Amino acid sequence: MTKTAARRPAATAAVAVRQAPAPPPAGDRRRRRITDQVRAYGFLLGGLICFALFSWYPAIRAVVISFQKYTPGSSAEWVGTANFTRVLHDPEFSAAWRNTLTFTLLALLIGFAIPFVLALVLNELRHAQAFFRVVVYLPVMIPPVVSALLWKWFYDPGAGLANETLRFLHLPTSNWTNGTGTALISLVIVATWANMGGTVLIYLAALQSIPGELYEAAELDGANLLQRIRHVTIPQTRFVILMLMLLQIIATMQVFTEPFVITGGGPENATVTVLYLIYKYAFLYNDFGGACALSVMLLVLLGIFSAGYLRLTRSGEDG
Repeated sequence: MTKTAARRPAATAAVAVRQAPAPPPAGDRRRRRITDQVRAYGFLLGGLICFALFSWYPAIRAVVISFQKYTPGSSAEWVGTANFTRVLHDPEFSAAWRNTLTFTLLALLIGFAIPFVLALVLNELRHAQAFFRVVVYLPVMIPPVVSALLWKWFYDPGAGLANETLRFLHLPTSNWTNGTGTALISLVIVATWANMGGTVLIYLAALQSIPGELYEAAELDGANLLQRIRHVTIPQTRFVILMLMLLQIIATMQVFTEPFVITGGGPENATVTVLYLIYKYAFLYNDFGGACALSVMLLVLLGIFSAGYLRLTRSGEDG
């Protein structure tokens, strides 16, 4: 090999180094970064405007109206905390909060475990899993008012399907939503049936993300089905369970459709909830100040509860 041929690779590398594009100046990189940020905020602008107009502004406006005597079409009058005082002394106030808290507790006892159990069953199916997913999710696709009207017919004490089935089985019938002792739990059943489909699918996705090796190791250690659920399934889905519990509590504290459509708050205020009482203040009593005052109370309570719940669960995970 000649000396000229030996020098060619080094010369070629030197030429490549000289021909490599120089990095853009710092000013150009800064301008490009600013351009990308402006473009990103431009895409977000539509969503921010929608949130501002239909979420943030109404919330702030409600806080302001809660300190005013306000009727649509007339000028507002500042009354301070008079709306809160009047709402607190309303006889329906304590009944609404008692019913709402009872509804939330019953929804946790009845409706929180059922979606998890259904997800476990669906996760074990090997055939027709897609079909059963659609069946479970079908109630969510029905409009809430339509669903409530169907259950209102189902609970009819005369010719309703529930009592007709009990008569066919020679069992005692019930007043269902017409009885003060059974009305609230009947609404809990309606809400559970109508809303559990999405929860089941979320649980199912969490279950399918659990590594199969954990179950295999548990089986080798002699764990039965309940022990595998306790020591593998629940710890692996703990975060999802805690978040869905928080979301369910917040949702059930704002129950409105079922009492409004099925019972109208009756019988004897047995199903009047906080949100239904807000509706009565605003659209039956024409007292928007009282309605907003009650809304602010509910907002503060749910905010404090959510912050405390997240703090406790986070400290439990850290511990």
